Amino acid sequence: MPDWRIMDEVTRRKMDERTRRNPVRFVGTLLPIAVLLIAGVAVFQQELGSGSASGDRAGPPGSDVVFRVVDGDTVELQSAGKSRLIGVDTPEVYGGQECFGREASAFAKRVLRPGLRVRVERDVEERDRYGRTLIYLRLPDGRSFNELLVAEGYAVPLTIPPNVRHAERFTKLARRARERAAGLWSSRSCDGDPNRPAG
Repeated sequence: MPDWRIMDEVTRRKMDERTRRNPVRFVGTLLPIAVLLIAGVAVFQQELGSGSASGDRAGPPGSDVVFRVVDGDTVELQSAGKSRLIGVDTPEVYGGQECFGREASAFAKRVLRPGLRVRVERDVEERDRYGRTLIYLRLPDGRSFNELLVAEGYAVPLTIPPNVRHAERFTKLARRARERAAGLWSSRSCDGDPNRPAG
């Protein structure tokens, strides 16, 4: 038998004797390794997005999880990051607050709770000039959040080519919201002028 095998056999026998004599020492050596392994698996799962605040598991392709709402038409998602809703424009709440901006932002925060799993759809362009991901957002029940903002009078259509897939739909929804005097179309709020300063 070659020398290295003899040495290996001798080492193995000594290890077996130590383990039999002092099992606590053997377990004490493996315990930190097991803890590190478990922690590594947990971090890996979190990075993959398999866990969320609501306890959901990783969803199908095109799904994401709401991290926070920035304002009425901007949301931060777990995977996509800071994202701008395509085709809609809500009144501003930062840098010169506009009429109905607070209400639009509050509505978005009520509907898009942190941890909510949503479906993300894209159009032609990936990002806007500020680096935000451009998206259409679908709620768990399948409704379009972009459409909901316009239909309820929290947003007006904003068509920026080439991202025009739902532009006609947004225009029709805005017309109906205006006819109903919903949200920012009401004479009690902005009377259809979302650029009007809040006050």
